[in-house]
Amino acid sequence: MSRRHQNFRNYRKEKTLTQSRIIIAGLLVLLLAGVLMARLFYLQVVQYKLYQTKSDENRVMLVTVPPPRGLIYDRNGVVLADNRPIHSLTVTPERIKSLPWLKKTLSGMIDISQDEWDQFDEKLKEYRRPYQSITLKSQLTDAQWARIAVNLYKLDGVQVEAQLTRYYPYGKDKAFAHSIGYVGRITSKDLERVDKQAYQGALFIGKTGVEGYYESTLFGKAGIKKVEVNARGRIMEELSQVNPVPGKNIHLYMDARLQQYAYDLMGDYKGSVVAIDPNTGGILALVSKPGFDPNLFVRGISYKNYSTLRNSKDLPLFNRALRGGYPPASTIKPFMALAGLEYGFSSWTERYFARGYYQINPGGRRYRDWKRGGHGWINLQRAIIESVDTYFYQLANKMGVTPIHDFLSRFGFGKSTILDLDGASVGLLPSKEWKRAKYNQPWYPGDSVNIGIGQGFMVATPIQMATAVSAIAARGHYYYPRMARTIGGKPATFQGDSGGVHNIILKDQSNWEKIATAMSKVITDPKGTGRRLQGTDYTIAGKTGTGQVFSLQDGEEYEADKLVKRLHDHGLFIAFAPVEKPKIAIFAIFENGGGAALPADLTKKIFDAYIDGKYPKRYDYLKGKNQ
Repeated sequence: MSRRHQNFRNYRKEKTLTQSRIIIAGLLVLLLAGVLMARLFYLQVVQYKLYQTKSDENRVMLVTVPPPRGLIYDRNGVVLADNRPIHSLTVTPERIKSLPWLKKTLSGMIDISQDEWDQFDEKLKEYRRPYQSITLKSQLTDAQWARIAVNLYKLDGVQVEAQLTRYYPYGKDKAFAHSIGYVGRITSKDLERVDKQAYQGALFIGKTGVEGYYESTLFGKAGIKKVEVNARGRIMEELSQVNPVPGKNIHLYMDARLQQYAYDLMGDYKGSVVAIDPNTGGILALVSKPGFDPNLFVRGISYKNYSTLRNSKDLPLFNRALRGGYPPASTIKPFMALAGLEYGFSSWTERYFARGYYQINPGGRRYRDWKRGGHGWINLQRAIIESVDTYFYQLANKMGVTPIHDFLSRFGFGKSTILDLDGASVGLLPSKEWKRAKYNQPWYPGDSVNIGIGQGFMVATPIQMATAVSAIAARGHYYYPRMARTIGGKPATFQGDSGGVHNIILKDQSNWEKIATAMSKVITDPKGTGRRLQGTDYTIAGKTGTGQVFSLQDGEEYEADKLVKRLHDHGLFIAFAPVEKPKIAIFAIFENGGGAALPADLTKKIFDAYIDGKYPKRYDYLKGKNQ
């Protein structure tokens, strides 16, 4: 057979083999397609909800919408704490690719301080909702806004947002810082006392004063906004929103004109003025001087500014009205008189010969009167009018500390009774038990003698003194001091303590009128220590006081002209007016003022302004719509 016949091809066999391969390949393709379709069915149908949610998470963000903060007004409608719109630079950390690159790039575009970057870094560590933006720099200028806007296309996760910030219209005047308080940036410590989710996106939180105490009322309720974003984190569309509930507005008892006027009347002196309406307990003025501009704290105070305030020898951050502890000095004498009458240690008719000094024991230490020659024969009323130290020395010695402690505590001494401001000191109303615990010593008669004229261990705060004299003005109706008059348009109410009022019942209720009469003669009597306040068309009841800053040795003389200013006596004054139907009660203290003249003169000007409307014209800018 030839070689050509041996290589003959079997086309039938090859065809069959080819067909088999095609069939196998087709089956394989169908199998793979089936697997793909099954996987697609699993993903699109079975796992639809899971992947729909994940997809939404990539394109849909839930953004917390902070509510507009409630405003704070004075009694006449003057806005003391306002909101104003600003533009802020915000960053969504999940959208940025490189934080170091972003810091370098943004810092090259606009001025961002190291403090602002440090605050941003701190916020990164705090709890927040995923994809919730963080404010990096607030209150952008028009130039800064424009510079960022033209570069937004390359700044992933960066946005310029319109926000509301707190603003204190009269912050630069510094009179309202310790009463209204201020808001500041939110810290991790703040988040421990609030709903963390509600405060996502919030720029600040109430720290002190009315802002701090009424934080939950002023804040309102946060809203939620669902928005669609692109791959760069830019908001493309708002899908839905639950609107925030604005915070409630608060109207105070405070009179803004009176507050600023009292602050200015203190001049360069440090000290405090507290004025109260005896008929309600409403605080008309709460002055602590020096003050500061609360606007510094709203967006986070700089280290430089804070150091200046903190290191100042004048202590502008210290709230003297609530926390300043001072010897009440002779302003305590009307209360000591009432205590003596209540417990039978004194009477209005009993006569006492007041020498220039008092001795507990013959030949013992001499407790001197301010009048070295003495006052001669006097009674209780005359002792108040002329502020006779020796009378109250002997009265306190007869009573002892326990009756004094028990009676004065009824006027709020030794405790904090203010209803809606935090941080008030309780002062010090000493007792035998206190001294034993503090010094492991017994109570001596000399300790009682010192308390008789408001010296020694006793310490009171301006708010305590103002509230106590207000109780005398109201003839025993003790109204716990309060700031808020209305909240959200409704009268402010307070829980406990009988709604913030109790009555001081005396065994002889006529003593209220008699003590008011004695205090009015402090002003009208030719020998009254407050006679410099004569000449008004309304009646005033008052009591002067001079608080020693340091103790004098027996026989040592006080010579102010030889002492540095910080060792001069404090000047104190309590008063209310008109005597018959009081509208205002006041306590004023000038630290190192040298005597009661300065606070007495201030009080008369405050009364003229509040009762007769005699304000200097320069305070017309604080007149409200109700005046």
